[in-house]
Amino acid sequence: IEEDDQSEKKYRKCEKAGCSATYPVCFASASERCAKNGYTSRWYHLSCGEHFCNECFDHYYRSHKDGYETFASWKKVWTSNGKSEPSLKAFMADQQLPFWVQCTKPDCRKWRQLTKEIQLTPSLAATYRCGMKFNNIKCEGLDQCSQPEDLRVAEVTDSWWHSMLILPPLFKESPASPFLTAYYPDCVGMSPSGSPSNILKHIVMWCLCPYFQPFYQPNECGKALCVRPDMMELDELYEFPEFSRDPTMYLALRNLILASWHKNCKELLTSQKCAMHIIVRGLVRVRCVQEMDRVLHFMIRKGLINTGVLAVKQPLLPERHSSVSRNIIIIGAGASGLAAARQLHNFGTQLVVLEARERIGGRVWDDTSLGVTVGRGAQIVNGCVNNPIALMCEQMGIKMHKLGERCDLFQEGGQVTDPAIDKRMEFHFNAILDVVSEWRKDKTQNQDTPLRGEKVQEVKKNFLQESGIQFTELEEKVLQFHLSNLEYACGSTLDQVSARSWDHNEFFAQFSGDHTLLTKGYSALLHKLAEGLDIRTKCPVQAIDYSGDVVKVTSSNGSQWKAQKVLVTVPLTLLQRNLIQFNPPLPERKLKAIHSLGAGIIEKIALQFPYRFWDKKIQGADYFGHIPPGTDKRGMFSVFYDLDPQGKQAVLMSVITGEAVPAVRDMEDKEVVDECMKVLRELFKEQEVPEPLHFFVTHWSKDMWSQMSYSFVKTGGSGEAYDILAEDVQGKVFFAGEATNRHFPQTVTGAYLSGVREASKMAAM
Repeated sequence: IEEDDQSEKKYRKCEKAGCSATYPVCFASASERCAKNGYTSRWYHLSCGEHFCNECFDHYYRSHKDGYETFASWKKVWTSNGKSEPSLKAFMADQQLPFWVQCTKPDCRKWRQLTKEIQLTPSLAATYRCGMKFNNIKCEGLDQCSQPEDLRVAEVTDSWWHSMLILPPLFKESPASPFLTAYYPDCVGMSPSGSPSNILKHIVMWCLCPYFQPFYQPNECGKALCVRPDMMELDELYEFPEFSRDPTMYLALRNLILASWHKNCKELLTSQKCAMHIIVRGLVRVRCVQEMDRVLHFMIRKGLINTGVLAVKQPLLPERHSSVSRNIIIIGAGASGLAAARQLHNFGTQLVVLEARERIGGRVWDDTSLGVTVGRGAQIVNGCVNNPIALMCEQMGIKMHKLGERCDLFQEGGQVTDPAIDKRMEFHFNAILDVVSEWRKDKTQNQDTPLRGEKVQEVKKNFLQESGIQFTELEEKVLQFHLSNLEYACGSTLDQVSARSWDHNEFFAQFSGDHTLLTKGYSALLHKLAEGLDIRTKCPVQAIDYSGDVVKVTSSNGSQWKAQKVLVTVPLTLLQRNLIQFNPPLPERKLKAIHSLGAGIIEKIALQFPYRFWDKKIQGADYFGHIPPGTDKRGMFSVFYDLDPQGKQAVLMSVITGEAVPAVRDMEDKEVVDECMKVLRELFKEQEVPEPLHFFVTHWSKDMWSQMSYSFVKTGGSGEAYDILAEDVQGKVFFAGEATNRHFPQTVTGAYLSGVREASKMAAM
């Protein structure tokens, strides 16, 4: 009987239900009376392979013991920086557990436990080999890689191991820390016990492109493509449900990956590069490094990292992701088609891009005939923070020109409008739109009316009657200028535009920051995206037959292609005019959405002059406005852009919008230029305005393959139509383009992101 008592006393099991450690061992060896692998009155469980004994607990916890001071000073730092409980278990995990590190020899990759006094650093993690010598201690004898790996490492891979962790892993010195100084570190997956000095933070932030702001700051909202560093997004929860109870490990990894990518977006971010920055004690580091792969692949697939114009040598996604969709056909080589093609090509998918025109780019088409790059289509970036266009410019080392705020309004006759009048009328203009916003709150789609004619006129009339205010003739004209700007934004006369949904996308986070002019043009980016892709130009698609297992695509020259999936990125007008025959026909719901959106149109004119006659009057501003002489002339060259504001070239570009578009449709280019010169000579009446040396006028409305500029919501329609347009049909036919992006329609950015979105969908299915 005594013997039995003895064996009872020799050891004690861990009390944590389900712990697989039959004989716990104390890793701490802090107290002289440490139980090691013997008997203790209580084991403290950190993970299935990591325990400490009651004697070592006392050593730090009891105020008369030697370790108490160490614990107390750690606790002070932890509480002043963090939010979580500074328990002794947290202290042990944060300060006392040994570090684990993986051998970097490709044929070994075994995990080894470092001795307690060795600190893990990124450079050690990046170079570690089994049996590596520290502090001149020699390891004689055997090939160290042949030594077996600790058995506890194999357990870490099992799914249950993670659920037996008592504390979530909190990383030290994470690359994300400079981005997240405003948060409690332990709420975003970082340890509150040590963080780099403030100087370092400022240096790191200072080196970054100011347009890279991947994380929301606390209490901030409404910034496009920002993530909450302390919360999982819906699609993350869907992909990683096992982290929903405690997302800390996921957040620590995701924040580390995002920060690392934004610190250097010119090179591929790999698991190895990320893993060396996972600095956390204990076996949980093994688990974090293993999870890194999945998180990284998810973020690559979503186009959050390793994106833009990056070209890769090896597929970015493992076989299992891309084998399903071995080949894909993309119709249209505009921004959305090229974005999807670049992503899918980088994922390792075989694809071909079919383009009807002789050139790529779609509604991006740059002209260099006037001595500077002028976009016949898009050329401005609206809001650069987190904008993928800014990312691509950074990758290519392209500078954008920040557009200033100042826009003087000139009247015909040459006078500059008093800024106070402009301010006042802008206020009234916005007030009118605010009333429209109030009006629409309880209105259904059937009660919609056009923005102009009915709504704006009615609101204005009521306001003038109720307030007794009278607008002067000049004030009326300035109001017309602001209305013409709204027509520019919608790409349409306001009698077509929905009063209920004209600004439907403003309910989502929009791009913030500078508006810029791409002086080099969008083409530079699109040509870079297209490098190395299989693009067939002069290949208009006539029919898409998706009735069988394989999708058949026929072009008007008779060629046929087959693929598992097809991505259609043609402009909205071509879908509205049934230029492509679908078999079976597209679902009724989709057709209805296609016809509830409008195909907006604006035209541009660019003029090159012998010298910069406007300099003295506009004093370095990037553009100036033209107050229309009457409603009938509204939209006829309402804004003039200086396309070489800091330079020597004398090129002005202007836009034709609203009612003016049909008015110039059948005019000769020279006639349009003459009209424009009349306006310029009125605006600069006090001086000589020279004849232009060269010019061009766009004709998007007659352009066979676009017949439009960008989409808008027609009266009776709604923003939901964009989402319906974006739905795939039977997992075989997919859609991208600005008219499929509810959050960012009408822009190259929106088109680009829709391509990335569809590439992600196709790679996931």
